[in-house]
Parts: sequence; C-alpha cells; structure tokens
Amino acid sequence: MYQYNEIDQTLVDERVAQFRWQTEQFLKGELSEDRFRALRLRNGIYIQIHAPMLRVAIPYGLLSSKQIRKLAHIARTYDKNYCHFTTRQNVQFNWPKIEQTPDILAELATVQMHAIQTSGNCMRNTTSDHLAGVCVDEIEDPRPYCEVIRQWTTLHPEFDYLPRKFKIAVSGAVHDRAATQFHDVGLHLVKNDAGVVGFKVLVGGGLGRTPIIGRVIRPYLEQRHLLSYLEAILRIYNLFGRRDNKYKARIKILLKETGIEKFTAMVEQEWQLIKDGRELSADTVTAMKAHFIPPAYLPNAVGDKSFALYLASDSAFATWVKYNTVAHKVTGYKAVFLSLKAPDVPPGDVTDIQLDAIADLADRYSFSEVRTTHRQNLIFADVNQTDLYALWQQLDALKLATPNIGTATDIICCPGLDFCSLANASSIDVTKEINDALDDMDYVHDIGELKINFSGCMNGCAHQSVGHIGILGVDKKGTQWYQITLGGSSDNEAAIGERLGPAVAKSEVTQTIVTILDVYVQQRLEEESFLDMVKRVGISPFQEQVYANH
Repeated sequence: MYQYNEIDQTLVDERVAQFRWQTEQFLKGELSEDRFRALRLRNGIYIQIHAPMLRVAIPYGLLSSKQIRKLAHIARTYDKNYCHFTTRQNVQFNWPKIEQTPDILAELATVQMHAIQTSGNCMRNTTSDHLAGVCVDEIEDPRPYCEVIRQWTTLHPEFDYLPRKFKIAVSGAVHDRAATQFHDVGLHLVKNDAGVVGFKVLVGGGLGRTPIIGRVIRPYLEQRHLLSYLEAILRIYNLFGRRDNKYKARIKILLKETGIEKFTAMVEQEWQLIKDGRELSADTVTAMKAHFIPPAYLPNAVGDKSFALYLASDSAFATWVKYNTVAHKVTGYKAVFLSLKAPDVPPGDVTDIQLDAIADLADRYSFSEVRTTHRQNLIFADVNQTDLYALWQQLDALKLATPNIGTATDIICCPGLDFCSLANASSIDVTKEINDALDDMDYVHDIGELKINFSGCMNGCAHQSVGHIGILGVDKKGTQWYQITLGGSSDNEAAIGERLGPAVAKSEVTQTIVTILDVYVQQRLEEESFLDMVKRVGISPFQEQVYANH
C-alpha cells in the first residue's frame, strides 16, 4: 500500500497543529461557532444528536494492521469502545469530545491517517473496488490512479470551496463494484482498440433526494490526460454549479439543467485550454504502481489437500466459504469477507477488541492488510486457502463470520435517529427487527442474492435508491413512516428503485419486507434472482400483497 513521503507527513502534521490552535481558540470563545463550523467540517467533525462525530478517511478502502490497531486504540481511549464503517469506505467515531479531537487527529497522523476533506463542500475521499488488485475480472488495478487522484485533490486551492461536496470513484474491473455510476465523477479503466488502457469518464451521478445515473462524457481518455480532464470538469462545475440552493448544487443538477451535449462541449473546450503541459507522466504512474505490487504469494498453495477435506467434512465451514469468500486471481488464494452484520449488532459497527483481533489475523493470514467495502463489511484480500479453516474458526469466535454476504441480512443501514441530526426516522432498531424475522439462515440462503439498503432520511447515506429493496425513513407530522422501493441496482446495469406505493408505518416495515420476500419465493422462476424477477414482473404483484389489507 502507499506509504507517506516527507511531504505527505508534513502536511498532516501541520494540519493537526493548525486545527489544535483553531480548537483552542474556539473553546476560549475567541472563535465564533459559525467560523469554527467551517474549520471543523474540513477536518471531518460533525455535530450529531448526542455528541460530535469524527469521520476518518480511508483512501480507496485500504488499511494496514497498524492502522487498524490505532483505530482500536482511539475507540478505547476517546470513544465508547467501537467505531462504524461507512458506505464510502471510511470510518466514523460517534462519541468523541470536541476538545479531544485534535489529540485524535494527532494519533491518526502517527499511522499516516487523517480526516482532511471528509466533510464540507470539497473533493471527498476517492473510493474504488474493494477487490482491486485481486479480482479475476480486473482490467488493471485502479488503486495507483486512486492514489494519484487523492494527492491531486488534497487541499487543491482552486477547488477548496465548491458549490457542494464532490465524490470520485474508480473501477478497474469488468464488474463495477464501486457504484461509479452514482458518483459526481466515475472512472472506468477500459482498453481501446489497440489494447491500451485508458479511462471511460462518467459525470453527474448521485443519490440523495434526487438520484441520477451518471452519463458518459468521454468513452476513452488517455491515462496521461487524467488529471487535466478532471480539472476541466471541476472548473466547469465550480463556475456554473448552483450556490443559491444546496439541494440543487450538485454537479448532477448542473448536467441535467445544461444537457449532456452542452455540458460535454463546455468541458472539452475548457480542457483544450489546460491539457498541454499538465500531463500525468508515465514515470509518475510507474512509481505509483510500485506501491501496489502483489505480495509474496506461496506457489504451492493450490497443492494443499486440507481445504477440500474441511469443505467436505464441515457443512458450516462450507456454507461460510460459499457466502463469505470469493475467487482470487491467484490460484490457491481467496478474498475473505468479515461480516459486520451479526444479528445483534448495528450494521458496520466493530468493537476495539474485534479491531485488535482483526489486526492480528491480518498479520497472520493476509499480509497485514484489511479493506473496507461499500456494504459496511471488511475484507482480507489475500488468504491462502490452506488457512481458511483456522481463520474461519477465529472469525466465528469474534462474531465476524455470519455467512450472509450479499444476502437479505447483509443490510446497509445508516445511523438514523440514533445518532444523526439530519435523520427523519430510526433505522438501526428496524434493521434488527428485520434480521430477527429472517433468523433462519436456510431461508436467507434460499432467497439468494438480495441487497436491502436502509436510510433514515433523504440524504440517502445508505443508498436506498439503488437497493434491490430500498427503505427510506420519512417524517409525517412527527411520526416515523417508511417508503419502500424495489428494483434498484448500483452494478453495471444501474437502476433507481421504483416506489412500491404509500409509505408504511414503522410497526409495519418488517412485515412488509417479509411479504415482499414471500411474493418472490412464490412467483420466482427456477434460479431467478430477486432483481431479475422484479425486472420481469414489475412491482404490481408485490403491491397487491403488501397493500391487500390497507
């Protein structure tokens, strides 16, 4: 993984010192709340219902075991012994004290971490495929380009105050696991007719109260023009994006109001003015790729027979392997998902004790690296299949081996009213109710792949618009209600879910989900997935059953 150089370390150290002084001025009353608000937001600090929340950047979802141990230490020392992983591959602490946040940032800086630009109207953390570098369908590892973008976006002076937040995602595989079509800019590594790898550029995607699928504005961009083309896009957005209405300030609204043809022409015209002399050199790319060379895989991993014997003799292990591991580009290895969706735990939460154990297991089994995913789970990307049985036993003891990745109980869930000051409705308690109703793993496995996404407000942090089943909390005169959508997807064939009908009361949400799944089980074709069934029959069969007694 990328290692800070002297410039990187100096930047984060000086940022810590700067924010420490700003915080001291605020606490002494010499800096107003309004002035301090902008400063704390640029350092990842929100004010939630009960306490501040600190969001820490995890660039493209990659962590070292040393960094995991530091997160555990922070959870123990400054929080309530846990932290929360988000859908944009970052991590959040929900209970820090404002006066201690400079100390937390100083701790993070010792392990090459920070919270710069994790909030505010700026370029946010660049995200990517959580299987980058190991997936079998990869065209090229996107992480070196993510790191190039990270360095370019960090404290970029021209784009320090954008109309609204700006998010970039990069995918290097045939299958899009990074939801690139729902980012302000999505980049796909593709090959041209000559077999040379470049970028397909998408603009204007986004979720929230106005979900929109991004549009392609350049089918192929040479690698050398990556940063200059991104700069042209940002310049057009910075010049013409709305600043009078925060709900219409995202680039997706600018593109929608301008039109794809005119918007593309504006970007191309701007790009022609700046592209010469601003090329990304081949030497820079080569040097960056050196930070992401494959680990020392064992050549004899495939020859071991114990893995097959354990699969045949232990059905629980076989089930876990089926759902929580995926193929690796190196024969004899697997990528292993650590499920943060145990039935009695809020999705995405992990304790300090678990974090320390995860760091130890990463050192032992996965070259000291851990990854975060877009569905609030973790990954050991490089596990020798010989070690899978021992790893599974230890993960099971830590409650990190629930065999539910990609199933109905692998629910994305935002904090909702439990923490978030923007939320209209609670989500964590309803998610637990749904899990309790689906406590039969045989039933969950029979349903197959199903993505349930649950947000407590229109900001859509849990991406409910692209869930196979989406749940959105809304407020009706002080009462919590929930809108249900079906058929969304953030994969290659992206789709925005269709609203099922009138919102349902909080007490009816779980039964509504159970009814939807019953309709699917009764009417599906052989081996037909939930998403495929919705595409085939539409939402009418589900409406008839859900609203039968209304």
